[in-house]
Amino acid sequence: MFEPYDPRNWTIEWEQLGVASVGVVLAVAVAYVAYRILFALVVRLARQSDSPVDDLILQRIRHPIKWSLIALAVTIAAQRDPLLAQYWEPVGQFLRPALLGWIAYSLVKAFTAVLELRLDQAVDPVAVRSRRTRISILSRTATFAIIFITVGLMLFAIPTVQNIGATLLASAGLAALAIGAAAQPALKSLIAGLQIAITEPLRLGDLVVIDGHTGRVEEIHMAFIIVRTWDERAVVVPTAQVLDTSFENWSRKNEELTGPVYLHLDPIADVDPIRAEFERFVGGHELWDGRAVQLLMTEAYPESVELRLSVSARTIGDLWNLRCAVREHMLAWLRKEQPDALIRHRLEVPGGHEKAGEAGGPG
Repeated sequence: MFEPYDPRNWTIEWEQLGVASVGVVLAVAVAYVAYRILFALVVRLARQSDSPVDDLILQRIRHPIKWSLIALAVTIAAQRDPLLAQYWEPVGQFLRPALLGWIAYSLVKAFTAVLELRLDQAVDPVAVRSRRTRISILSRTATFAIIFITVGLMLFAIPTVQNIGATLLASAGLAALAIGAAAQPALKSLIAGLQIAITEPLRLGDLVVIDGHTGRVEEIHMAFIIVRTWDERAVVVPTAQVLDTSFENWSRKNEELTGPVYLHLDPIADVDPIRAEFERFVGGHELWDGRAVQLLMTEAYPESVELRLSVSARTIGDLWNLRCAVREHMLAWLRKEQPDALIRHRLEVPGGHEKAGEAGGPG
């Protein structure tokens, strides 16, 4: 039945709305003042430390802490005011998980930045690559988990989604099978990424050979790995493939490698002078690390012999340049000192010139 208009009801409602508005304003003001005081004290304590770690963490979590304190203050005020609770609680149930997820996400990013900052001060390049790989993969995993849980909690704050969830629980067996089948590639990539972070078959910055592509590991994601080749191509390799197939890692423990230079010469070549010149040249080269220098005849054929000249260097780049220098120098030395040792393919026909003249003369 229609109720007659009563001005007193409107007055009461406006009074309640005014009280609720004042409560919100006071709660926000108190929370903001508390945030300013709290962070002023924390910043003063952080300035007493010489490490930039404290400042980096505070910079990351400043904004999520501020808005979380404001939301907490409004929630406390809503518990004392039924009208404010009527309007705030539906929003608060959706907002509180988002703020908690924001804080967790900011903490993960802050600690990731701190760990990377400490890596810049490390000396051992192998240890740096190892730790950087773990930090990258684990931070991405933590970020994915935080976003997934936060979105789930936010959605379950919606009544419609809760009803859908209750309906899906009735057929949990079929849903689990369907989700498991659909998420199998994603779960496989996730597990492969975690396994790479723990076992470290490769790390960021490692020089690897995968599917015939040689390059540095530039990025490691949960689903794929980016390998940057020498000609600046980016090769995308699925993460699971790294664990399913074999590949070469040229910098697993360090970048000290031994590489060969092959010379194919005529069997008439005198090997001892070649070995002496090779050892002399490498011994005085700035890229040689003093570990290995050796010349061996690895093959002998009726028309040629194969000499393997092994050299070593501190890094992979130095080894490449040293091998190129050895190859260039030895060929130049052979052309000057033992020209007969260089293989030449000629076809000699006895009396060929006379026959050619007879064939080309007037008939």
